[in-house]
Formats: sequence, structure tokens, C-alpha cells
Amino acid sequence: MERINTRIKDEHALELGLTINKSKQYRISREQHEQLRSLREEEKQTEYKQYLEEHGIDESSVSAYWNKSSKFSILVRPNQPTPVSNDDFINDLIEKVSNYSPKYEKLPIIDKKIDNLLVIDIADAHFGKLSSSYETGESYNINIAKQRVLDGVNGIVSKGRNFGIQRVLFIIGNDVLHYDNPKKTTTSGTPQDSDVMFFDMFNAAIDVHVEIIESLIQEFEVDILFCPSNHDYQSGWYFAKTLSAWFRNCDRVTIDDSIAHRKYYRFGKNLIGASHGDGAKMENMPLLMANEVPVLWSETVFRHVYLHHIHHKQRNHFQSGKDYIGVTVEYLRSPSASDSWHYRNGYVGAKKAIEGFIHNFNDGQVASLTHYFK
Repeated sequence: MERINTRIKDEHALELGLTINKSKQYRISREQHEQLRSLREEEKQTEYKQYLEEHGIDESSVSAYWNKSSKFSILVRPNQPTPVSNDDFINDLIEKVSNYSPKYEKLPIIDKKIDNLLVIDIADAHFGKLSSSYETGESYNINIAKQRVLDGVNGIVSKGRNFGIQRVLFIIGNDVLHYDNPKKTTTSGTPQDSDVMFFDMFNAAIDVHVEIIESLIQEFEVDILFCPSNHDYQSGWYFAKTLSAWFRNCDRVTIDDSIAHRKYYRFGKNLIGASHGDGAKMENMPLLMANEVPVLWSETVFRHVYLHHIHHKQRNHFQSGKDYIGVTVEYLRSPSASDSWHYRNGYVGAKKAIEGFIHNFNDGQVASLTHYFK
């Protein structure tokens, strides 16, 4: 009989006829799991009714509510949502991931005659950023962010197929979220313009990235590197850990979700580095790479570092020998539009795009791919 691992409160465990344990973790049958869902739903409805009664809220005036175990965020009038605490949001997220982390069947590995790695790098998507065309001449919001990320990745994969792809390196993070907390500020406390609440922004980014990864694993094995960043240093890490939990049962995906600011990845004679770009300076990246992964440095010939943060293209070649380039370091373009602050300070005009690269196992980077947005 199939058994399900889940966390159960004591009162629900007693209802199911289970023996109480301190860990609150139980293995239950499918039938018991359905009973548990009913108990939880009844509890939520009871708590909801009690909350309305205690706070004198007419149920007919409630247009939406967000359930957080025994607490609620009640939306009575438009544009006046009740703030959701960090603790409640994290607890709800943990419960969501615990109840749904799908197991993926093994798919046959597709043999490729050409040993190429496709690097997909979504730089600074800023889910949750708000830009008004009335002020800046271009619009950007949560729906545009989702569509651009999906279209951009599909465009890069479509172009990459022409080269023959053995596997995919997917670089994530890098200000994927526009702000870091329900107060709508960055990690350092800078207020941001946004069109959505924190949990809507977080869920939108998770849903889009899950859709991308689930699409990629139908064809390729996927390695994922997470780059922490300045807009969402804390919540971006939550984002990466959530993806790790989601795909923990999929043997076609590996995820480096550590909080290290610089990540390194070897593919044949290629050494690839990735970092957000708001910390160490561009000119220091080659020596940092050589110092931090000296063995990988010695075993490779072609070395690239992909940086983000500044939203426009900038590339430097650092020579370490007479006839070849030692390290190529480049900042990547962003798909997000200029918001009010960037427009006011004149940081405009950069082409908006998602970029990708083809690295051959023996010959280094052989192609650069770009999907532009108007």
C-alpha cells in the first residue's frame, strides 16, 4: 500500500487514530491523507468564520482572503490588502512544498553526436518590478516579466537546438525578485515600485521556473547554479531552496543552491563562472577564479565568467598567454524595463534581452545566442 510522509498536528493525528509522536511526522495511507485534507479544510473554514466574527467583518464585503494556518489576510476593499508576515508566508510555503514534491520518471538520455552545453542565463528578471509607460515610455509588470522569461528561454532553446545540445546549464537568481520582504524594499532597505504583493511575486517566479525546468528535462539533463543578489538576497535564497525541494526526486536535475557569491562549473575544457556582479569588481574575476578553484583552472583551457546586475552588455578579455585568451568576463543584458529611478537618473537605452551560450566540450564557447524584446 502506498504511504505518504507528512507533518500532522496532534489533534488531527488523534482524529486519524494515530499514536502521537514528538516529531509530528507520520507515514499515512492515501485514504488517511484524504481524511486529513478534509480535517484541515474544516479547520480553515472554522478559523475563517471565527476571525470574521471577532473582528466584526461582514463576510459579504470580503473579496478575497489569504489563509495562513490560524491567521488570515482579509481583503475587504480594493488596494488595501492586509500585510502578510514573513513567518506566516514561510510556514505556508513549507507546507505547500511538503505536500507536493513530485517524483519524475527516468527518461532515456538522448545521444548527441556533438558534445555541446547550452548555457541559459536569465539576468535580472525582477519579478514584481513596476514601470509605467506614462513616465518611462515603456511598461513592465508581473505579467510582462512572466511572458518575457518564458519567451526568452524558449527562443534560446530553439536557437540552441541547431547546434546539438548534450546538456543544459541554467543560471538562476540574479535579482529574480524585485524586492526582499513584504515592506517592498531591497535587502538593504531601498523602497521599490511594485504592482504585486510579496507572495504573488514569489509564487509567479517559482511557477515560471518550474515550468521551464519541467520543459527542459523532457530533452536534456539540467544543471542549475543559483547566484544570490542585492535586491533579494534572502528571498532569492528561499526561491532557490524551493526549487531544490521541488525537484529533489528528479535525477535529471542538479541544483547548487548555496549562498556563495561566485559559482564555478566545469564542462570538458571549459571553466564557467557565474556571479551577480554587485560585489567583486570585473577586473578581479580572473584571479579570483584561479585562486578559488585552482584545480579546475589547471584542467581547463577556455574560461568564461558571466555577470549580471548592470542590465547591459559589457565584455572584457583578460590575457594569460601570448596566443590565447585566459578569461572572458561579460555582463549580460536584462529582460526588464527601466523603472522610475533608472529613468530619472538616465540609465536607459540598453537593449532588453535574455542571452544564452553554446560551449563545446573541447573547443570552448562556439556561439552566443540572444533573444531580444522590443
